[in-house]
Amino acid sequence: MSSALTDLFPYPIVQAPMAGGVSVPRLVAAVCEAGGLGFLAAGYKTADGLYQEIKQLRSLTSRPFGVNLFMPQPDYAETGAVEVYAHQLAGEAAWYETELGDPDSGRDDGYDAKLAVLLDNPVAVVSFHFGIPSAEVLDSLRRAGTFTLVTATTAEEARAVERAGADAVIVQGVEAGGHQGTHRDNPENDRSGIGLLALIAQVRESVNLPIVAAGGLMRGSQIAAVLAAGASAAQLGTAFLVTPESGAHAVHKQALTNPLFVRTELTRAFSGRPARGLVNRFLREHGPYAPAAYPEVHHLTSPLRKAAAKAGDAQGMALWAGQGHRLARELPAGQLVEVLVSELAEARTALSEFPAGEGGAS
Repeated sequence: MSSALTDLFPYPIVQAPMAGGVSVPRLVAAVCEAGGLGFLAAGYKTADGLYQEIKQLRSLTSRPFGVNLFMPQPDYAETGAVEVYAHQLAGEAAWYETELGDPDSGRDDGYDAKLAVLLDNPVAVVSFHFGIPSAEVLDSLRRAGTFTLVTATTAEEARAVERAGADAVIVQGVEAGGHQGTHRDNPENDRSGIGLLALIAQVRESVNLPIVAAGGLMRGSQIAAVLAAGASAAQLGTAFLVTPESGAHAVHKQALTNPLFVRTELTRAFSGRPARGLVNRFLREHGPYAPAAYPEVHHLTSPLRKAAAKAGDAQGMALWAGQGHRLARELPAGQLVEVLVSELAEARTALSEFPAGEGGAS
């Protein structure tokens, strides 16, 4: 792995940037102080909000950290599908006593303004989700001393990341919680996601970039597995979501290990883009009919999700979670990093002690 990245943090553990108020400065700082790489999520914030969080984070830690940006989305032409979905959600609005959001509230998530903040106030690492920035953007960040990563969900996307000139690729398996970072939102591919270990192997044989592996990772032994498969670091989101430093709603944290929520599913119900969350009433009732329309659906359902959270109603919230959610541990973030590092060391020791050629079936 490029020393430009590994020199930034002692342990191969990256805290995933979870948008929506989860990756707050106190969480990022705790991970960085413990020897991992913490990430702020710029998604759904204003440029000034991002600047203020960077400023706050720098008052909490002097260690390097990252910021994640959402790429602007192409125009969505089928407005009729969004209008139909809005009609289907009218009952939800009545139940939660709120109005639906305006689906035309913006498509670029303030990308240019946030990029300007990161060029004026450079951070150690910037990652991108939902597409690839231009070569000019990547070059400008490199000149500012920033290491760049881009999410890929297929080997083809990873090759595009390499061609664009990014420094490393985040390989996101289908197990990952939250939004899949696909570069193009094609509904025909909704059920064709690739598991993380298989994807690492495909990407490793396709590009020469360092790999950060993401998707369902909750234990140090899993980190050891992805490192052995060719990754240089592991990115964990759901594992950090339940920490006391996380900004996730208490109901969301509790739901991860609540036996009422037995599985996760990729859904467009809340945002119009495939995202993995715990299966609840809202997902079951509206997932089959949600159109491929991001961020229109995200804007549309935003007031519903906020009202459900205010009411403490887990059945109406977007409970993003990876497939390993039942393995969540309610530990302080710094302690969680320490436990993961210990588990990683144990797994590596066990592998090194395994006699070569003696593991086959007889």
